[in-house]
Amino acid sequence: MAIRKLLLLLKPIDPYPFLQSGGVSLIKNPQVLKYLESRCKVHRNAINLCQEILNKKAVEWKPISRNDVSNPIRDVDMVITVGGDGTLLHASHFLDDSVPVLGVNSDPTQAHEVEELSDQFDASRSTGHLCAATVENFEQVLDDILYGRVVPSKVSRISVKLNSEPLLSHALNDILIAHPCPAAVSRFSFKIKNKDGYTSPKTVNCRSSGLRVCTAAGSTAAMLSAGGFVMPMLSRDLQFMVREPISPGSTSTQMHSSFKPDQSMDVNWYSDHGTIYMDGCQVRYNVQLGDTIEISSDAPVLNVFLSQGFSQVRSRY
Repeated sequence: MAIRKLLLLLKPIDPYPFLQSGGVSLIKNPQVLKYLESRCKVHRNAINLCQEILNKKAVEWKPISRNDVSNPIRDVDMVITVGGDGTLLHASHFLDDSVPVLGVNSDPTQAHEVEELSDQFDASRSTGHLCAATVENFEQVLDDILYGRVVPSKVSRISVKLNSEPLLSHALNDILIAHPCPAAVSRFSFKIKNKDGYTSPKTVNCRSSGLRVCTAAGSTAAMLSAGGFVMPMLSRDLQFMVREPISPGSTSTQMHSSFKPDQSMDVNWYSDHGTIYMDGCQVRYNVQLGDTIEISSDAPVLNVFLSQGFSQVRSRY
């Protein structure tokens, strides 16, 4: 498909509005202030560069702040996000499988800066795990796409049904089902069910701080931090982990595992309150005592241009 109409979806140009209040900086540490001001400048310069490059190409494009996106994104051939993984995640909730997306990491972490400032604060910037481009290679990456030298990868997402009704949003990274208060105990049970109707004979009853389920793309994020394993990016499996289980006893080996695309997880919620968090705090849905939640990889994939696709192109030349 020829790509002629693009949407440039931007992380806000001034992502740190708290730097000034009545003309007085709220940040007292000069090193932190310098770091945050640098991040704003680098991001702003990245946006300007991307716009300059797009102006040279035979494409129609328009910019939009991610904060101004409220409806499904249609009538474009591709979306380019400029920010980090959070901006691409935000965009994913407005995209189906008909519009591919390219992520540009506008402010990558600088290893020397992290090392230099490690005794004062965490100077990490953007990881950009899902971003195939930076300002350094954006034009080359864009040309590879426009000339059809690469195709997007089909990245799995999570489908959720609440009381048998499909939720409108699909998670690209993960979902967390937990009590709204992080200190509260969540009570629930789950089973893994085959789509042919066979259900595992064992119901797993849990008291914990919640349940996390991730895709392959999300397996390098919160799941990995909690002790999970990294999955191949194009895997359709879903990984799950019961967070901080209380006295799991004989079910301890069932607190962390994965299930296949031909399976789903059925959850029964036994707490008065609960929330389904999708991709961090991007989207949330409330649940209550007696609700049932079905989790699977039946969601439409997200077509993402990943860095590995461009590496394969380079190796051929």
